[in-house]
Order: sequence, then structure tokens, then C-alpha cells
Amino acid sequence: MEKLQVLSLYANFRKDLDDIEQELECSVDSASPIIRQASLHLLRAGGKRIRPIFVLLASEFGEFSLERVKKVAVALELVHMASLVHDDVIDNSDMRRGHQTVKAKWNNRIAMYTGDYMFSKALMSIADIENQAVHQLLAKTMLEICEGEIIQIEQQRVVEQTLRDYLRRIKRKTALLLSSSCELGALVAGADEESVKKLSRFGYYAGMSFQIMDDILDFTSTDKKLGKPAGSDLLNGHLTLPALYLKEEPEFLDYMHQAFNGELTEQTRHNMLKYVRTSDAIEQATLVSDMYLDKARRELSTLPEGKAKDAFMQIANFIGRRNY
Repeated sequence: MEKLQVLSLYANFRKDLDDIEQELECSVDSASPIIRQASLHLLRAGGKRIRPIFVLLASEFGEFSLERVKKVAVALELVHMASLVHDDVIDNSDMRRGHQTVKAKWNNRIAMYTGDYMFSKALMSIADIENQAVHQLLAKTMLEICEGEIIQIEQQRVVEQTLRDYLRRIKRKTALLLSSSCELGALVAGADEESVKKLSRFGYYAGMSFQIMDDILDFTSTDKKLGKPAGSDLLNGHLTLPALYLKEEPEFLDYMHQAFNGELTEQTRHNMLKYVRTSDAIEQATLVSDMYLDKARRELSTLPEGKAKDAFMQIANFIGRRNY
């Protein structure tokens, strides 16, 4: 039911999203055929486009203008795409959403330049927006995302991590961009200051919950649904919340060391997944996700009534129950 509601929500914004999609493709046009092909390959590989949806909905709390909103939505999706292509290089990933990654289809160098190109295009997308707060927030967001990529590299295959380390990492990986999507959407629409702050906090809390659910699904979902091997986070050396709860258990610690050292066989991977799925770690991680989602709903509850608020609530409910 929640999935159907969200698909219906997307249908309600189909025309605006189609305009944003066209603008995205136009924005990555380049004199370099390889950069253009690599960028389009990444854009056309799919994705939930949740950041543009957040921008569109947040702008409904002010005076909606598709031209202004479109520029911000494109910028944020480009930043997101740039971070993904860089992540795939860091993780040496060949598949994303069931498609070859840019680094697999071309090489690491092309992937890194493609990500840099998208970051640059994101800045150009909002160049003619006069509100300085918009430029400052996007620049700050990009800076923290880049810092987050460095932190992720530093913590890769490091066993001694804390809950605080993990939460700090996913803030920069996901929550920050969703928070900025809400805040920038509201800012370009001229929403009142209090609504801008509440929407920013909603995006942050929803983003934290969203990423924790992503990390849970990496263990509980199937290879087919994920478009990559289940357990990829651990295989790539990333200690996510379910793994954090299990890392003191000798059997899981052995799986983790094998994964970090590239010694996990296909059969052992399936044994590891079964171990995690039957442990308490999934329930514990889900409780943390639910805690953030409750905070997100509380921020929503104080915002003005309307279709945008209802739509955000549908998304929040979907995040808590999604299985893909």
C-alpha cells in the first residue's frame, strides 16, 4: 500500500519531474563525448529522484515557481549523482541498480572526472538565482559531502568504530542532502523562516532514517532487488548499523574479517547474511530508524496543512516500511 501511495505521489508530479529530467540531461551536455556519455549513463541508470521530489514539495510552502525550483532540483540531483560515481570508485563497485557503474564501463579516471564535472554543473545550475542564502547553502552542502567521502575512506575496513562515527558518516552521505533539498526548495519559494527551519529538520531526520533502512536492506533484501550482491556494504569495507551491533560477536567478527580481506566465498556470504537476518541487530537498527522517523513526523506536524504536508507524510510512512 505504501509503495502504491508513493508511486501515486510521483504520478501527481509527473509533468514537473519530466521537466526536471529533461533539464538534467541538458545540464550534462559537454564538448567531451566521453563525459557526456558517462554522465547520461549515470542519469539513465534510474533512481528514486527523492531529492527533486523533496525540493518540489518544500517549495509548496511558499510561492511555487517551476523555473526556480527546477534549477535547485537539478543542482541537488547532480550533487547526489556526483557523490555516487565517486563512491563507486572508492568501493571499486562494478554494479549499481543492476547497471554497470561508470568506473566499470569506462575507468576510474573517467568516473572521477565525471563526478567533478557534475559538481561543477550543479553550481552552474543555480548561477542566476539571486538569493545568496541558496548559493551559500549549496556550497556548504557540497563541502560537507566531500568531507564525508574522505571520512568514509578513512573508516573503510576499520573495525573499531562507534555509533557516533556511523551517524556522522550517514549524515554527510544522505541526510544532509535531503535536508538541503527541503531547505533550498523552501528558500527559493520564499517560505517563511520558521517553515524553512522545520522543513530542513524534517529532511535531516527523514534522511537519517532512509539511510539506516538502506543499510538494513543491504543485509535483508535480495541480490536481484538491490541490483548488487546483498551484503555489499560489508564486502566494500563499510561498517553499517546492523554490523555495528554484531561486531563483538566472534562468529560475525570472523565473517567481517573475511569480508574486509576479500576472502568471503559465495557460500560464506550467504551464511553471513543468514546469521545477520536471524540476529537481533536488524530489529535494533530498525528501532533507531523509527526514532529518526518519529522526529521527522513531529517536525511535519507543526507545518501548515495542505497537499505538500500530506505528501511528505506519505513519504515518511514509506521510508519506514519500504523493502527496496
